Amino acid sequence: MIAIVKYNAGNIRSVQNALSRIGVNSIVTSDPVQIMNAEKVIFPGVGEAGSAMAYLKELGLDEVIKSLKQPVLGICLGMQLLCRYSEEGETPCLNIFDAKVRRFTPNDIVPHIGWNNIEELSTIIFNDVNEGADVYYVHEFYVELCQHTIGSTNYIKPFSAALNLNNFYATQFHPEKSSKVGQRILNNFIEL
Repeated sequence: MIAIVKYNAGNIRSVQNALSRIGVNSIVTSDPVQIMNAEKVIFPGVGEAGSAMAYLKELGLDEVIKSLKQPVLGICLGMQLLCRYSEEGETPCLNIFDAKVRRFTPNDIVPHIGWNNIEELSTIIFNDVNEGADVYYVHEFYVELCQHTIGSTNYIKPFSAALNLNNFYATQFHPEKSSKVGQRILNNFIEL
């Protein structure tokens, strides 16, 4: 079973619907036991880093997520929360990825909304995804390029489109909203 982590961040149902479209059953849960026993875990999110981290800590899910050994996919805010620190609310995060989440500068056109291409792709989650493929973004914070970067996008400056460390994968873009490319990425994750 695939567990989708339920916390006070949006976009959970669209992830579940995207999985249904590719024939994958999932549960939406904040139950630590269900999350720890899931075959794979998806950690999505649209929201604000500080309040999301506070809620995860309140439920004890911060320690649960850090302890997971099965494949985990963070999406958007989920990816940012897997990093060391976010400038959004000056928030210490889960520190899976040793990377900092930064705000696009105020004179930039933000939030970054819409389609953009991904490049410099590596790891199995990008199997059969072409360099330069278009994916869908909605964000005003980004993860700087780092040793965990497995894909990048250039919007104002290059940033991490995706990260990987051991069993943890993450995308800043929304695979559940990224048409056939996103379906391929979700399929690749499910097949890990």
